[in-house]
Amino acid sequence: MNYSINERYNCILIEFNGDLMGGPDANKFNKDLHDLIDQDKKEVVADLSNVKFMNSSGLGILIGGLTTMRNAGGDLRIAGADKRIESLLMVTKLITVFNSYRTVEEAIESYEEDPIGEEGEEE
Repeated sequence: MNYSINERYNCILIEFNGDLMGGPDANKFNKDLHDLIDQDKKEVVADLSNVKFMNSSGLGILIGGLTTMRNAGGDLRIAGADKRIESLLMVTKLITVFNSYRTVEEAIESYEEDPIGEEGEEE
């Protein structure tokens, strides 16, 4: 599992490349997310446009990342999933769990339109 982490427009962009199948890099990914949380960077977009294949372990990594970010008051949104990955998300019903966007730009803009932490807050 290969990925890079960059900041773009006050949002963290994680660009995955190749196959997303879990393995030992899953622990590194989890640590990287916790490092981002420690830096108060909780608006994350997972760019899947360069992912060729994803198995259940890869899905587990994304679900774990989503849970980690939401538990910290943030979110992990998906961008650029091709038809195969989108189909996988639909079959597993995870399309209803993730906020998914066609492009990275749309996902980043979604944080401006619907910032985290502002919906559902009660005083």
